[in-house]
Amino acid sequence: MEQPDVARLRVKLFADGAELSVIQKMAANPLIKGFTTNPTLMRKAGIADYAMFARDVIAAVPDRPISFEVFSDEFDEMAAQARQIASWGGNVFVKIPVTNTRGEFAGALIRDLASAGVQLNVTALLTVEQVERVAECLSPNVASYVSVFAGRIADTGRDPMPIMARSVALLRSLPAAELIWASPRELLNVFQADEVGCHVITATNDVLGKLGLVGKDLAQFSLETVQMFRQDALAAGFTIHTTAGV
Repeated sequence: MEQPDVARLRVKLFADGAELSVIQKMAANPLIKGFTTNPTLMRKAGIADYAMFARDVIAAVPDRPISFEVFSDEFDEMAAQARQIASWGGNVFVKIPVTNTRGEFAGALIRDLASAGVQLNVTALLTVEQVERVAECLSPNVASYVSVFAGRIADTGRDPMPIMARSVALLRSLPAAELIWASPRELLNVFQADEVGCHVITATNDVLGKLGLVGKDLAQFSLETVQMFRQDALAAGFTIHTTAGV
């Protein structure tokens, strides 16, 4: 089997998170080509002022795409939020969920914003049918991302690879659109995304932090694992009273 090699990857690595210090650290890494966040990550990070946080991130990363999400559940208010977010910078993409919480498709909103030149990141897709419908709404001349949550697909016991391959094919007619492999669960997903032709994979610091393990000798990794178990057992002070000779 060919050794994995980060240098050969065609898929672009985006960092997904909401901790400013981590984003600043990732911005210094030339492997990271863009950034995404969402309201859930921002809440976990304790963000209280959405606009202030966004402006801090844009100041830290002025040269790569950054995606910020609307949070209204009504399409007219989503439109207003999207236009405001888009005004924050030329590298800003506005994340629009594929539906609202009532399951109503956001197609008209996506079409209107794309036609107005707003750079979009349509998010929370899990099916080929959703990708097909979104592709029909995007502008061929406006940069956009389509985020398919491959990790959540895998969480249901389904192989995301066929869905992602079909999604790549559906976006070929849109030269300015790129497919994101979203919500990866392990570093292997980076190489799967690359194999299937995804343009981007967005991952948290926990996943991206494992890039240093790529190509590591497995026998050495096995030995280090045994050593870890031993050291942790000693640190915990574990004992088992045994009978000699038994």
